[in-house]
Parts: sequence; C-alpha cells; structure tokens
Amino acid sequence: MERTIQKKLSVGGDSWVTVDVYGEPDTPGLVVVPGVMSDAHAWRDVAGAIDAWPSVVVVNRRGRAPSGPLTNSYSLRTEVEDLGVVLDEFDSARALFGWSYGGMIALLAANERLIHQMIAYEPVMQPFGRHALPDLKVAAETADWDRCVEIVNRQISGFSAAYVDDLRADPHSWAILRRLSGPLYAELGALNATPPPDVMAQQAKQVDLIIGQPNRGTAPYGTSFDLVRQHVTHAGVHELPGQGHLVHIQAPAELGRLLNNLAAI
Repeated sequence: MERTIQKKLSVGGDSWVTVDVYGEPDTPGLVVVPGVMSDAHAWRDVAGAIDAWPSVVVVNRRGRAPSGPLTNSYSLRTEVEDLGVVLDEFDSARALFGWSYGGMIALLAANERLIHQMIAYEPVMQPFGRHALPDLKVAAETADWDRCVEIVNRQISGFSAAYVDDLRADPHSWAILRRLSGPLYAELGALNATPPPDVMAQQAKQVDLIIGQPNRGTAPYGTSFDLVRQHVTHAGVHELPGQGHLVHIQAPAELGRLLNNLAAI
C-alpha cells in the first residue's frame, strides 16, 4: 500500500498533528498510533505491508515534525484528545492500533468512543520508565539529546552499551534518534502522572494485545504488558515469535502480516 496524502489537523493548545494516509482515504481503515522515539515515517514499512484494510492512517503525534509542539499543558489526556480529533476526521475507521505509549493512548481512547477493533503491541503503563525520569529531566533541560538516547536505550529498554555504540556508529540513524528524543521526558512524565482507569478499551467490540515472544514475562516491556492486561480483561493475547519491542523497525512485514491476520478474526 502506498502513501496517498498527508493531512494537517488542528488540535487543542495551539498545536496540530499530521497524519500519513496510505491507500484510499475515504474508506474504512486502520488508524495507527506510534509511541515514543518514533514518528509516522518510521511506520511506513508496516503501513505498506498491510492490505486487510483499504486504508491505513498513521498519526504523527505532536512533538515530532511536521506536527506541532507539545505545549505547556501537555498530558496523557492531551494525546487522547488529539487522537479523538483524528478519529473524528476519519470517522469510518474500523480499527485502532497503538504501539508502546501509543498503545496506552489508543486503549484510553477506546474507553470514550466505539471502536470495532482495538489492537495494541506491547502497550506500556505506569510505572514504566519512572526510575529514569530524574536523569531524563536533566538531559532535557540541558538539551543533551545524546544523553537522552542513551538513557532510553540503556536505563529504560535495558539494551547493552555495545548496542548503543552500534547505534551511534550510524550518524544518520543517531541524528534521527536525537531528534525524536526531544519530547521523551514530557511523554514519560505524562504516562506516569495519572493512574489509568480500572478498565480500559471498554467501548471496543474486540481487543487484541500483542507481545513479542522474547519479552514475555520480562522487564520492562513484558512486565508492563502484564499490568496492562489486568486492565483489559476481555482482550485476546497474541505472541509474535522472535520479535521484540522494535518490531516496526526490525520486522515490519512480519508485523503487517500479523495485523492482516488479526483483521480476519
């Protein structure tokens, strides 16, 4: 599926979001909500691998170009309201998919409006990343984006120093990660600021939660996934063999196939 249009949508707080639309814009489709350290462009290969819906709308959340700033009033509620604007614009959407922080945003949105199918890949909830907030605060206040990238990969995701060195060895990729780390402190702060409701995705007719097999039962993503499951008791659980949290980068075609299969359930 090819990208056909990009739209700019005004949201609250003097900001805006853009969306990348693949396929037929006016047909019932899938809305994709990326998480932290990710933007709509990073999901292009996943969108291109999806054919179970006639359209795929990928949200470029505020805080990442060409979308607008987070603004001082930013919160998790801000994200849910932004997604509401997108869903109002694409009111024929049949399914909603969120990855990581985007999964939490989507699950909360599905408490407020009817969604035929809600899918989330390794959604995270508090206290995810809380221990790293003091260091992220210092790095953000000093605009030390190299340090932000190191913190998210080492202290939060638990990757090795060698893994980070490999990332840094690619100047282009490292520059992208530095840019995407700008809103990281505010986003993780928002995630940890408000306890989630006891039940999430209440208005979704069908809920499917996905976890990468290597993360099952292990911190940080598997343990956070288990916490989310306690709040989405009516969800079906699916495991993607051999894939971790960064599946949209490392195996986009495989994730696309899984989403296609889930659409048929």
